[in-house]
Amino acid sequence: MTRRSSLAGGERHVFADLRALLAAASPRRSGDELAGLAAESDARRVAARMALADLPLAAFLNEALVPYERDEVTRLIIDGHDPAAFAPVRSMTVGAFRDWLLSPAADSAALAALAPGLTPEMVAAVSKLMRNQDLMVVARKCRVVTAFRTTLGLEGRLASRLQPNHPTDDMAGIAAATLDGLLLGSGDAVIGINPATDNVPNGIALVEMLDRLRQRHAIPVQSCVLTHVTSTLEMINRGAPVDLVFQSIAGTEAANAGFGVSLSILKEAEEAALSLKRGTVGQNVMYFETGQGAALSAEAHHGIDQQTVEVRAYGVARAFAPLLVNTVVGFIGPEYLYDGKQIIRAGLEDHCCGKLLGVPMGVDVCYTNHAEADQDDMDTLMTLLGNAGVNFLIAVPGADDIMLNYQSLSFHDILALRQLQSLRPAPEFEAWLARMDMLEPDGRMRVLDPSAIRLLAAE
Repeated sequence: MTRRSSLAGGERHVFADLRALLAAASPRRSGDELAGLAAESDARRVAARMALADLPLAAFLNEALVPYERDEVTRLIIDGHDPAAFAPVRSMTVGAFRDWLLSPAADSAALAALAPGLTPEMVAAVSKLMRNQDLMVVARKCRVVTAFRTTLGLEGRLASRLQPNHPTDDMAGIAAATLDGLLLGSGDAVIGINPATDNVPNGIALVEMLDRLRQRHAIPVQSCVLTHVTSTLEMINRGAPVDLVFQSIAGTEAANAGFGVSLSILKEAEEAALSLKRGTVGQNVMYFETGQGAALSAEAHHGIDQQTVEVRAYGVARAFAPLLVNTVVGFIGPEYLYDGKQIIRAGLEDHCCGKLLGVPMGVDVCYTNHAEADQDDMDTLMTLLGNAGVNFLIAVPGADDIMLNYQSLSFHDILALRQLQSLRPAPEFEAWLARMDMLEPDGRMRVLDPSAIRLLAAE
């Protein structure tokens, strides 16, 4: 490991290795302080950023944060690196790379071509030198388009995950919440249920109910029960109508082991879902969720700051060509992201870093009730992410998930953001809304009469 140093305020600050440098350069957050990794002062944070700005990007290819022989995520990152794609920026420092990303030369085509040549550590590093505005500008230039029954990530579009969770998995309750979301134009990213009872028969019952609804009304959507990947594999083996395979992932082998998964299990699941050939406009079949603090909470972070290890999770996601990836940004709690300011910053970081790696990023704009945050903070983050070109956001009835007991966005919030920023749903879903006479001529959702609602509600 190479020691690095920098002067700030007349004092020389020394950083023992690359992990220490990255951690000290991070904006302040409670998780890094909990782990004893954060800079002890603002002066040290500035010194770390100065040293990081002078670091060659190529240094990340020579100094692994987790040893290659001990971690399959490190092996995935190093073995999958594309030297030809990296060549245009190989001679740059992290600081010069930031400047280039903000320049007109870094357009959508250039960033898409560059993505396979970037490692998560490079991307995490450059994000630490960016203001929130910079994160938004760069992310907006990144277009990552995926498809299954709807096409996601197109310019001028904002999709949403309809999340109809119920504390007892009551089918009528889930169906009512799903109808509520559809009537308000949500669900084009996915109708995704977090099951209260995580077992195979229950998962099959849920996906069968959603698939009957989809077929009855010819709705171009994909559904997903967010059960463990091994349960989804068993559901596929039993002939269930599985569209997407879901799994929470993290940025180290040990943290993924805590989730009960490995890269080989994810590969097996991807192949199983692809074999079903259920997509109509594309075959991206994986759905991953992540969140800053997951590796630290599992004591599997290897001394890496929480934002950097989070970006390594996007390196895992990238290997499986997912339809959807989202950070559940404020879900883990104030131990990791203390207040609204930290949640907003983390959401913008996660979105930008995922997009730079070529990952189709969405965000669950959310917080727990014991965090120093409120719905006004979520409105701010939602609006910033819309400007930054986020692929999709998550919405629940009334912004209150009564099963997971946390606060997110509502279906009405998605409508408000689309209207505010002239954004539209995924094209296939928008066409269905028009066929169902649910859109006004100007694209706003129409208030349906009771007979039309009864037609949709019929099972």
